[in-house]
Amino acid sequence: MATNFFFGLLRVAVMMALYGARTEVAGIDLQAAITYTGLAQAVIAYLSIFGWYDLMRSVNSGEVAADLLKPLSYFRYWLAVDLGRALVAFLLRGVTIMVVYALFFAITVPHGLLQWLALVAALVLGWLLSFAWRFLVNLAAFWSPNALGIGRFAFGIAWVLSGFFMPLRFFPTWAQTLCHLTPFPSMVNTTIEIYLGLLSGWGLLWALVVQCLWIGLLIGLCHITLRAGVRRLVIQGG
Repeated sequence: MATNFFFGLLRVAVMMALYGARTEVAGIDLQAAITYTGLAQAVIAYLSIFGWYDLMRSVNSGEVAADLLKPLSYFRYWLAVDLGRALVAFLLRGVTIMVVYALFFAITVPHGLLQWLALVAALVLGWLLSFAWRFLVNLAAFWSPNALGIGRFAFGIAWVLSGFFMPLRFFPTWAQTLCHLTPFPSMVNTTIEIYLGLLSGWGLLWALVVQCLWIGLLIGLCHITLRAGVRRLVIQGG
């Protein structure tokens, strides 16, 4: 927790240096930019941004055989496990970090019931999308005895393209377009922009629709890949 907040302070310092005497950059004022850094730090544990390898470990240890026999489907079993983890992380780390940020900085707060409801929806959808991506990446363990390298590479891409390091609005137009061709902005950037009030009206609604579309696509890929992985496991006598 202390490390998380320390890096948050470093990010605030970077933002203050970036703004200098300017009051606004790419439509984001300094107060909103500082809040952005706090929100990004707050979702680290909630979304397991730096990586999640539990499924990989279960495949490598052989526990996958027992997991596949559970009354829940394999996907829903891991979804339930991750939901518990995410809720604890959100309450104990995410909320705490934002409270500490509020004590040190004048952060922005959502205004109005609609913005709060949209924020809750985006948080839930962002977690679902994050889980689907992490689940899909972890399925590489069905083909590779050591898929950690694949996981680190895949999660590293998500860090950069999700808006975790820097608001995507700060990126050049071509880079923003590239990022939005991937599901990653819908994990982090969308939620934070809704919190800051940067999205409203049809733009806000479309952002939530895009989250849902990516969730549907990735969950579909998860099930297709899982079936292929289980078939390979059975053929090999697992």
